[in-house]
Parts: sequence; C-alpha cells; structure tokens
Amino acid sequence: MTTDFQSARVVLGARLRELRNEAGLTGKDQAERLGWQRSKVSRLENGKQTPSVADLSAWADAVGHPELAGELRGRLAALETTYRSWRRQLAGGHQARQELAIAETRATRTIHGFEVVRIPGLFQTAEYARHGFETNAEFRQITSDVEGAVRTRIRRQEALYEPDKRFHFLMWEGALYVRTCPGGVQAAQLDRLLSLIGLDTVELGIVPFGAQLRRTPTHGFWIYDQRLVIVETINTEMWLDDDESIRLYERAWGWLAESAVFGRQAQRVIGRARASIDTV
Repeated sequence: MTTDFQSARVVLGARLRELRNEAGLTGKDQAERLGWQRSKVSRLENGKQTPSVADLSAWADAVGHPELAGELRGRLAALETTYRSWRRQLAGGHQARQELAIAETRATRTIHGFEVVRIPGLFQTAEYARHGFETNAEFRQITSDVEGAVRTRIRRQEALYEPDKRFHFLMWEGALYVRTCPGGVQAAQLDRLLSLIGLDTVELGIVPFGAQLRRTPTHGFWIYDQRLVIVETINTEMWLDDDESIRLYERAWGWLAESAVFGRQAQRVIGRARASIDTV
C-alpha cells in the first residue's frame, strides 16, 4: 500500500521530470550534466529515492533555472517536516530529541497517548529508560549519549505535576509484559505505573487482553491538544498536523478507551503483571 510519504515523494519526482522535459533534456542528458548514473535520475523522478538539498540545487542548475532551487527545497522541507527520519534526528544521539519532547510538552495542555508494546516515556523510570536508549543506540548504530538522554526524559516528567496539564494515556496489556530489561527493572517500572493511578493530572487506562474491541490496536501514537499527532515507525517519526489525521487519531483513541479499564481495575491488571515477575 502506498503511504502518504511515498505519494509526496512521487509528486516531488514528477516536478523534477516536468522541469527536465521543459528544458528539452532526456534522462540521459540530465544524468550527463549532473555527472550522475542514469538510474539515479530515474529513481528521483519516479519517487523511489529521496533527494538531498544538494541534489535539488544541482537539478535546478542543470535545467537552466537555478531560481527554482528554493521551490524544490521547500517541497523537500515540507515532506521531511511530516516524515522525520530517525537517522537524521538521532545522528548525534538521543538527547536532542528528548529536548524537543520537553518543548512540545511545555506547549501543550492536554496529551492523549496510546502505546502497544512499551511504557510511555512520560511514565518511565530512569532504569527502564536507560535500557531503552542503550538498545536503540546499538540497533541504530548511533552515538550513545544515554545518561544525558535519561536525565532529559526524567526532566520532561516534571510536567505531570503541573496543575494546568492533563495526560490521558492508554496501554495495551501486553506492554506490561514485554521484557526489554531485567526483571527487577521491569518490576520497579510497574510499581511506578501503579503510583501514577490516582494522580489528578493523569488518567491511565489499560486495554485488557480479553477486551472486546471495535478496532484492532496497530501502533502507538500521541495527540498533542488538537494540533499535532506523532506516530513512530522503525525508520521515521511522523508529525501529522492536518485536521483529517488529527480527527482520525482522536477517533482511534476514543474507540480504544471504550475497551479500557481505569482506576482500581487498571491497578488489578498491572498488579497481575507485577506478580508474574515475582514468580519467574
């Protein structure tokens, strides 16, 4: 299935092809002018490869319209603003992205979130977060700045105690059992979740394994007020700010909330997961 990102890249490629055709150049001509392989020209024009800023400036020069470089860079910026690659965001480590999370949280009054396989970062203990950052740095083969990232993530949690903010979160029960850290760390993390239930700024619901669902939970997402949705994939982070996407994710959250348990029932579900660690 074609994604919005792929569709946007195809549109950008079509614009590159249009400029080449208007210049009376074949794909081979363009490749020779740029000193590229013909296959690169083809991939860019067909939306199979994301161009760099330098690629777009060179393309505009090659078709005789250097003044259009700004337009092309603007199209690329719009594409990358919505779909932010982890490779670029985490090039220098995790801390910068955590600082950005603090800024977004500071600018938001109400956050709705849903997580399928992990504890939300706002609720993580330092040790749980540390294991996550260490594993991610190894997986992505990036600079490891774990301690700075952990401190920043914990600093973000100060917002939980600000009386003018509200945090409405749902978790699939399976997230309580996914083990990415030692048992003791997992147990302390579940204790931390139990301690948050009853905090007046936090509403935490658990969608139990046996709950009747209107829609299957597919991936985690966070909604910031009614202005932004952030969705993580393996290679990108999507920042969606169009009205249609926001309404869609609000509906998804609402449907999941219908199947969730809260308060003492949520405590019992978390307690079962906590007890299972003690018996291992």
